[in-house]
Amino acid sequence: MRLREATIAEIKTTALQHMASSGTAAISLRAIARDMGMTAGAIYSYFDTRDNLVSVLIADVYSTLADALEAAVAGCPADDPAAQLMAFGQAYRAWAIRNPEEFRLVYGDAVSDYQPPEGGAAAEAEHRSCAVLTAIVAAAWPKAQYLCIDGGHAWSDFDPEFAGLIRHSFPDLPPAAVAFSLRVWGRLHGLVTLEVYGHLRPQVRDPAKLYRTELTDLAKSLGHAVVGCAQSAASAAVTG
Repeated sequence: MRLREATIAEIKTTALQHMASSGTAAISLRAIARDMGMTAGAIYSYFDTRDNLVSVLIADVYSTLADALEAAVAGCPADDPAAQLMAFGQAYRAWAIRNPEEFRLVYGDAVSDYQPPEGGAAAEAEHRSCAVLTAIVAAAWPKAQYLCIDGGHAWSDFDPEFAGLIRHSFPDLPPAAVAFSLRVWGRLHGLVTLEVYGHLRPQVRDPAKLYRTELTDLAKSLGHAVVGCAQSAASAAVTG
């Protein structure tokens, strides 16, 4: 059993290495087997298709990300959404910078011809990472709703499966709050993506400072002052 687990771990590591050097299109069971000194037939006893391997990789990536985000938010007071958002944002950026290949796998170009299974571990792990931010917005919504632009959002504006998951996890959250959480994620994700892909390098000497400013603005949009744990998170970003 330990040998099998070690082989699976090596297969996944090799797949990420291939992706790092040649992009997502380079994920190939035969190429991985060749690099590991395995026969093509042998590797299929671990992953019967390339898509199966990709699904496992995606689930691992989202699970690791969700663990990091949940741990960061858990370190802040439950009644301080601004601090939670600062911690969430810093943990998100730190994870992305440490794991650029994994970031590109889930947020970059789609794997060529990949057909994701319905539901499964990958979808569950993705929902976990999404739910962390949604929970922060839900806690802040009594104040944030008065600062939020009313876009007239309805549940029909969202993918039915996504809306169903959100309504199950946060039954009292209105569509406007869900739209707001997606806008918050879009703003912090945008700067992280630019940094991971190297697009900020020609313009910005200190991307951590730029990101910290954006996070502070986002935290204020929740209707809460950036104090306490949030200030500590902001200070830590200076060296990020």
